[in-house]
Amino acid sequence: MTSAIIVAAGKSTRMGPEVDKLFLELNGRPVVAHTWSRFDAAKCIEQIVMVVREGMQSAFGEMAQIYNFKKPFRVILGGAERQDSVWNGLVALPPDCEVVAIQDGARPCTTEELITATVRAAREVGAAVASQAVNDTIKQSADGAFIERTVDRSKLFAVQTPQTFRVDVIRRALAEVRRQGLVVTDDTTACELVGQPVRLVLCSEPNPKLTRKDDVAYLEHLLKQERRLHSEPPEPN
Repeated sequence: MTSAIIVAAGKSTRMGPEVDKLFLELNGRPVVAHTWSRFDAAKCIEQIVMVVREGMQSAFGEMAQIYNFKKPFRVILGGAERQDSVWNGLVALPPDCEVVAIQDGARPCTTEELITATVRAAREVGAAVASQAVNDTIKQSADGAFIERTVDRSKLFAVQTPQTFRVDVIRRALAEVRRQGLVVTDDTTACELVGQPVRLVLCSEPNPKLTRKDDVAYLEHLLKQERRLHSEPPEPN
C-alpha cells in the first residue's frame, strides 16, 4: 500500500495574526482542499492521513464531505514541531503501508506526475524528494547586510514536497532525530542523519507553497491556468 501524509497542523506565523493560510480561498475552495484533492485523485495513492491542529478535526471531516473526496482517510492531531506531526502520521499508517508521500498542506499545485515520480523513486532507493535546481545567483552573508562570497549554484537544489519514503526508512530516520533531540526542517534531513540516500526528483511544473500573503495571487494564477489548459479542447492536427 502507498499512503500520503498531508501535514496541516502549522500555525501560519508568517501570514500574520489570526490568519489560517490553509483555509484561505483559492479559486473557490480552501488551499488545503486543493492539496487534498491532488492526492485523492492520484492513482498511486491508496489512503490519506491528514495531520491537523487541535480543534480542527471536524472541519476536515466536513471538508471531505463537501468536496466528495473518495479515498479512505484519517484525521489525527499534529505535534509541537513539524517532525512530531509527521511522526504522528507515521504511527497512524496501516500496517501494510510500504511507501508514504509526505506533503505540505499549503502546497496546492503538486501534479499527479510529480507524486507518481517520487513514489517510483522511493520504491527504488528508499527516499525521494521533489526539487528544483537553483537558478538565481546565490550570495552568502554573515550579517545580512554585506556579501561575503558567491556560492556555486550548480550544486544547489531547492527541495519541496512530496518527500516520499519507504515507511521503514523514514521511521528509522525520524526515530534517530527523536533519540538525539534534534529539530529538522524537513524529512530528508533525517535521512541524511542516518546515511540514507535521497533521490532528487526534478519538478517540471511550478510547485510553490503558500507562505506569505504575496503568494496568494501567484497560486491563484497557476490554478486558473491549469484549469484552463485542462478544459480547453486539443488543437486540431
